[in-house]
Amino acid sequence: MPVVIVTGGSGRLHTPKKEVKGMKISVVIPVKEINEYIMESHGYLKQQDYAPFEIIVFPDRDTGVKLSGARIIATGPMGPAEKRDLAIKYADGDVLAFLDDDAYPEKGWLKNAAARFEDAGVGAVGGPAVTPKGDTRLQRASGAVFSSMLTSSRYVYRYLPRREREVDDFPTVNLFVRKSVFERLGGFDTAYWPGEDTKLCLDITKKLGLKIVYDPKVLVYHHRRPLFAQHLKQVSRYAFQRGYFVKAFPDTSLRPGYFVPSLFLVFVFAGAFAPVLPKAALVFWAAVISIYLASVAAASIAAVYAERDVVVGALTFPGILLTHLIYGYYFLKGLLSAKKGIAGC
Repeated sequence: MPVVIVTGGSGRLHTPKKEVKGMKISVVIPVKEINEYIMESHGYLKQQDYAPFEIIVFPDRDTGVKLSGARIIATGPMGPAEKRDLAIKYADGDVLAFLDDDAYPEKGWLKNAAARFEDAGVGAVGGPAVTPKGDTRLQRASGAVFSSMLTSSRYVYRYLPRREREVDDFPTVNLFVRKSVFERLGGFDTAYWPGEDTKLCLDITKKLGLKIVYDPKVLVYHHRRPLFAQHLKQVSRYAFQRGYFVKAFPDTSLRPGYFVPSLFLVFVFAGAFAPVLPKAALVFWAAVISIYLASVAAASIAAVYAERDVVVGALTFPGILLTHLIYGYYFLKGLLSAKKGIAGC
């Protein structure tokens, strides 16, 4: 799941133990209905240079559409986590590869992930979800916001390939989990959405003491939700749940970085008291805001060069600013909430 500030590595070390190669992988894709994104992803999955693997797609209903070599199992209306849990019943693989319906993998995706499971201490593997160059400008601007250091800090590895590492929280857009581990934990805690992946990863690392490995070669491309409404709605949902998780699961959510957007929000609105602020305080406030805006402008210029598109860069400026403010507000809302449900904008 994409968020504004994400978590770091668990730092837990294990002695590697070799396992038998040739494990079967089940690719599990929940979706409301068979759509163009699924058709695109299916095409890339058929190009994988790994065997054996299977593809299971869980739509709400059977529309008669067929995908060569894939099992399509209608589930009725249910959430993504509930559909992924059905892998316990239907998947034949030793490893479950969870993939979002709007993502598609590189050719070596399965092979590179499978290599990581040769270490018996690895319970799960994740990789970056990169914004496709063919996306619309509004989608690429959303991707530029998430892959900016101002938004994700040093945790941009979720959106861009970075060095391999251990992590303790990773989204199901691109997450491999041993089926035996998934079964042992009873699947996802479907009381949480979004955030069920955070809870699963916490259980893998804390309850079972296994590693979650991030490998930049386990790469997928992820179509973003376009700026502004859909992007900000997604941000608000994850911010609210992260705020709630600070209380529910402090091991991976009670971290200073998650509080930064909320502190920034409070600082911004402190400017409303400018008429009564001491001159020194007003100067300090103005200086901080100026530095912040200059940093956002620099990130927007970087997006122009990365995307080779001035419009995408221009959209990135308000995108970063609004992402920070929306995240800050809904994080506080979740932090103060007694409920674990969704309260997005």
